[in-house]
Amino acid sequence: MSAKLTSQRWKGVNIMEEKSNNTITIRKDTLWKYSTFVLGALVIVLVATMFFGDNGGVTGNVVKDPTVIVDPRPSTVTATADDDAILGDEDAEVTIIEFSDYQCPFCERFWSQTLPQIKTQYIETGKVKFVYRDLPLVSIHPNAQPAAEATECVRDKGGDKAFWQMHDKIFGNQQALSVQNLKAWAKELGYDISSCLDSGEFASEVQKDMQDAAAAGGQGTPYFVIVGSDGKGTALSGAQPFTSFQTAIEAKL
Repeated sequence: MSAKLTSQRWKGVNIMEEKSNNTITIRKDTLWKYSTFVLGALVIVLVATMFFGDNGGVTGNVVKDPTVIVDPRPSTVTATADDDAILGDEDAEVTIIEFSDYQCPFCERFWSQTLPQIKTQYIETGKVKFVYRDLPLVSIHPNAQPAAEATECVRDKGGDKAFWQMHDKIFGNQQALSVQNLKAWAKELGYDISSCLDSGEFASEVQKDMQDAAAAGGQGTPYFVIVGSDGKGTALSGAQPFTSFQTAIEAKL
């Protein structure tokens, strides 16, 4: 059976037709229906992505790629230490403000891998002071809120030194985080926080930090604002390597 290919144009599209004893043709109305179906499917996918994709809200968006800085916010942002715990010289020229979540794995990565280098090179030399503020992502980390309140309970009893001990205790045992263990860890440090934690005494303090994080452009954890002596802050998102912080800090000194 012989066959041949012919070509014709349909609204700017080349359409190849194979003709033989039983002619095969492509009807214009059929092609139009197929094109309409494909276009409709693409529209449905686009709408679904817009409405059901990641909304970037501070209640559930952990930074997914901590090696890339993607900050759509202005280059200068505003954040303050408020009345939160400070690590280092209070008169240091540069302030690093971290908005963090005790149950966030990227926050733990920053604590274990990057913060020690910042301590050695900048905090212990008096150039930088470090401030921890709370941003518990309550929709995905149910123990983050009580952990944040627990550190405030400990600080209320033992000051900033006790706060940082509890802070380190939690991150060092992140996989075992629970309300029961929070109370036990505090007791190991010499503080009974049961009534404080159960009553939610510092829930409003944590809520204030969350509001300030949102106002500063925080959309996930960890989120940092590096502030110079002029009060101007630079945002840094995710568990960035030490070199990223070094660049931001040196620009402020």
